[in-house]
Amino acid sequence: MTRGERELIATTVSRGNECTFCANSHAAIAAVELGVEDVDDAPRSAKLTALLEIALQVRESGRAVTTKAVEAARAEGASDEEIHDTVLIAAAFCMFNRYVDGLGTAAPEHARSYLPIAKAITEHGYVAAAG
Repeated sequence: MTRGERELIATTVSRGNECTFCANSHAAIAAVELGVEDVDDAPRSAKLTALLEIALQVRESGRAVTTKAVEAARAEGASDEEIHDTVLIAAAFCMFNRYVDGLGTAAPEHARSYLPIAKAITEHGYVAAAG
């Protein structure tokens, strides 16, 4: 998966968890990575759509992931590694979302507010942007 696709998984899970900070910050990064103005306008392949379905099932519960969803992702060309990474990203963001919200993190309401840091992360990576 591309970095943009991984960021889109983070965005989708964070939106489902109603975590404003994570949803908007990762939407901005995904938009930059995918070369679109708004992440909702990003093209989604059938494979990515199937992986996003798995991510949403993980968001509900790890046990909510169905064989049917995994088979659908494989039918669209998803590898076991991509399915694994989708589950890992989704599970991690469930934890990150609760951590961020539990700390009462200040969160601008619009993804465009996160654009400067999104561009820095896209250009230099997470470690360099945090330093």
